[in-house]
Amino acid sequence: MFLKLDSISSYYGNTKILREVSFEVPEGSCLCVLGRNGVGKTTLLKTIMGLMDKTTGRIELHGNDINSKRTDERAKFGIGYIPQGRQILSKFTVRENIMLGTFARKDVVKEVPEICVDLFPYLKDNLDRKAGLLSGGQQQQLAIARALAVDPQILLLDEPTEGIQPNIVTEIGETLQMLNKKLGITVILTEQHIKMARKLGDNFIMMDNGKIEASGPIMELTDEVVEKHMTV
Repeated sequence: MFLKLDSISSYYGNTKILREVSFEVPEGSCLCVLGRNGVGKTTLLKTIMGLMDKTTGRIELHGNDINSKRTDERAKFGIGYIPQGRQILSKFTVRENIMLGTFARKDVVKEVPEICVDLFPYLKDNLDRKAGLLSGGQQQQLAIARALAVDPQILLLDEPTEGIQPNIVTEIGETLQMLNKKLGITVILTEQHIKMARKLGDNFIMMDNGKIEASGPIMELTDEVVEKHMTV
């Protein structure tokens, strides 16, 4: 199994957020992490990336236990992370933001990797533009490009379509589908748009109060499951 979480609990300070979470992700698949706001979806991605104060249990990537690894070491294992809110460095150029991702590569890259700009023509034409001048959708494209600069085997995306205009949402969805299905990059994303989850996902997990309450193939993400676990 490509990625496996076994009895994972994680904490902010002494407060337990994730509660004995276990699941597996096959290589080349897309897993959609669903649930209401505040149920632990973002914490799950941060836990995989090594950004929590404390984590117990086992996280395996290609059979290697990475739970004791630092965040930068996990990136070198091939994990790319696009956080909620994108966290673009606004005073840096598009080029400089993308190049930050290359520091975690195993090879030595001194220029923007082709895939990062070939996917997003606007970025290719605006490499020297300050990132803070980009629209929200363009910044999300930049965040994905920066993560791709890691040369990842797996991409973690936290609410990639949040607050983005519909035409860019469609474009980002198509890009993620291409990265997953054509290039074979494993994808885990949190998502509030059920239509997008059904389009992109192979499997899903539904979270509540730091636990997995439902899971299975995306075809089992019925309206009844959504209403039970996501209706406020």
